[in-house]
Amino acid sequence: MNGKMVGYVLSRILFINALLMIPALLVALIYKEGWQGLSPFLLSIGITGGCGFLIGFRKPSNTDFFAREGLVLVALSWIALSFFGSLPFLLSGAIPNPIDAFFETASGFSTTGASILTNIESLSHSILWWRSFTHLIGGMGVLVLALAVMPKIESGDVFIMRAEVPGPTFGKVRTKLRSSARILYVIYLSMTAVLVLLLALGGMPLFDSFIHAFGTAGTGGFSNKAASIAYYNSTYIDYVLAISMILFGINFNLYYALFFMRMKNILKNEELRWYLGFIAFAVLLICLNVRHLYSSIDLLVRDVFFTVATIITTTGYATANFDVWPVFSKVILLFLMFVGGMAGSTAGGIKVSRIAIYIKTTIQEIRVNVSPNRRLPILFEGKSIGPVLSRQTSVYLITYTFMFVIFLIITSLSAPNFTTAFTAVAATFNNIGPGLDAVGPAGNYAGFNNLTKFSLSLVMIMGRLEIFPILVLLSPRTWRRG
Repeated sequence: MNGKMVGYVLSRILFINALLMIPALLVALIYKEGWQGLSPFLLSIGITGGCGFLIGFRKPSNTDFFAREGLVLVALSWIALSFFGSLPFLLSGAIPNPIDAFFETASGFSTTGASILTNIESLSHSILWWRSFTHLIGGMGVLVLALAVMPKIESGDVFIMRAEVPGPTFGKVRTKLRSSARILYVIYLSMTAVLVLLLALGGMPLFDSFIHAFGTAGTGGFSNKAASIAYYNSTYIDYVLAISMILFGINFNLYYALFFMRMKNILKNEELRWYLGFIAFAVLLICLNVRHLYSSIDLLVRDVFFTVATIITTTGYATANFDVWPVFSKVILLFLMFVGGMAGSTAGGIKVSRIAIYIKTTIQEIRVNVSPNRRLPILFEGKSIGPVLSRQTSVYLITYTFMFVIFLIITSLSAPNFTTAFTAVAATFNNIGPGLDAVGPAGNYAGFNNLTKFSLSLVMIMGRLEIFPILVLLSPRTWRRG
């Protein structure tokens, strides 16, 4: 383990984190919050930057950087971001409990959107900005941003990006990873800017437009309104956000293909067809199941489409309290929580590509049992699924299930019932935010004890990084010499 090199890169991540707090200072100035609004961010910038300086000011002579260093760096970076990112909440007094502040920040960076706050609208504009801005930072990945702006880390770029970008396979739009990172961020920020404009044109205040665009782009779901998107009661805003959430749940490599008019790549993308198919099928089934609760077809389709979009993309915004829907609809939504968006998107979940591979593998096993001598290759995206990818997806599911059970046991210690415990873990592990019952759209996570909130904070980070970086960080073998 090249600890000095990991520390050096981590220090640069902290410098970037400090710089990303500067826009919140501008917001405090615009809304005339005075020293009370400025001081938490000035102190946080100083502490974060100072710690970054102490961790690794000089570049070490040994710059070897491989898979183990990449996994450890990614895990440490996200934990450090959540810790230092919580300082404005603590120093401002908005969230005086350190565990609560860490939970809220981890939820922001991991784009989960779960919250312990019970009076969101009482927060200052600068704190609300920082809270939602963490979604924008974490959506595409802060280390992907670091790759786009930092000097080259010799051979380490690929290991960093592979460890942070979600999905069973790792793809890049250019041969050079730094070019890929920059292109992805240009696409990401451009789409966010367009969404801000569309929301503002729909009558949403400009500050609110930024807040909800950040939450949609990062598929996070933090709002500055207690009623979430339902506060605006606007058909236009609901559909703009629902469609935008679905777009941000798509693999960003496809947008690069779209930019260069490579329509064949998009039309042939099998994961995209599965993704859109899941959405259409879920909307149809839930509409049929909840139609008796609505007197208007327009409102029925609007609420169901928005809810399906926000759940499968793991965003977590709400226009309707789906916790009061029939059990059948809630089961479909629970399934969508685990599915998530496409690989290479800002969405969480297991990912559509893995679900498709699991389904195809199961069908293949059934065929083999019926006709043992007939073995056909399992195809995905027009290619045969090799033994390595098949093993990786199986190991991920096994590990995911094992970790889910462990955190479910911990959460059950302070949960009022099984539904709350199960959906709290599902909603945080899959980076969704709201679950059912006590943690439903009308509730939050404030009722859990500190142990549960801290463990769920780790669950959110683990879910965003797809488990293995955190496990590698905690493994004693990682730190052995030789």
